[in-house]
Amino acid sequence: KLVTTIVSTFTAHYLFNWSSFFPTTPLEPGFLPSFDGRAVQYPSVQNLRDYMSWRQADCHINNLYNTTFWNMVLRGGMSNTEAEKALQGTVSGDKNEILFSRFGINYNNEPEMYRKGSVIFRNLTKTFGEQYEIQLQTEKRAGGEPKETEYQAGEEGPPAEMTKSQMARLRKIQKKATIVVTHLDIIKDDFWEQRPWILSNKPCRFPGEG
Repeated sequence: KLVTTIVSTFTAHYLFNWSSFFPTTPLEPGFLPSFDGRAVQYPSVQNLRDYMSWRQADCHINNLYNTTFWNMVLRGGMSNTEAEKALQGTVSGDKNEILFSRFGINYNNEPEMYRKGSVIFRNLTKTFGEQYEIQLQTEKRAGGEPKETEYQAGEEGPPAEMTKSQMARLRKIQKKATIVVTHLDIIKDDFWEQRPWILSNKPCRFPGEG
């Protein structure tokens, strides 16, 4: 149900905004854009990160090829078939050289949106994390231990069971979060270490906090 909802919503907005980006190219019934989607349950955080890294690397590979291909066609005077044949067997370095030597394009200066794709995530601020921690500290077991243990970035396994009141408060905090669209490197550790709540699914300590 989540997959169908996301795909149908995305498709509806895509079609609705088409004319804003392509005002001189109206949509035709026989050539309407459509999209598919999939939901995959990965067994570990590392498996998930490996998949996300592969998707971002794939975005770079595809964009580098398309950037080179269309410059060869539109600016280099080659046909689609000629450009495709010329690029057969080339590696990233070859394509970078073609772009720079023939068209004066430094691929590293291309917009990050095209080189890294769009990364969408729920963004929490330090205030939300502190608020959540304060709430946990006010609800302790008889032994003085908080009912909910903090979940650090990269940890696997289910979180400790929360009470209904804790779940309700967490939902309130999450509703205050903002949805962010960025074009960051998610292959390196920095992205995940600076946003530990993405993998733990709840506010937790921020980098540099004890």
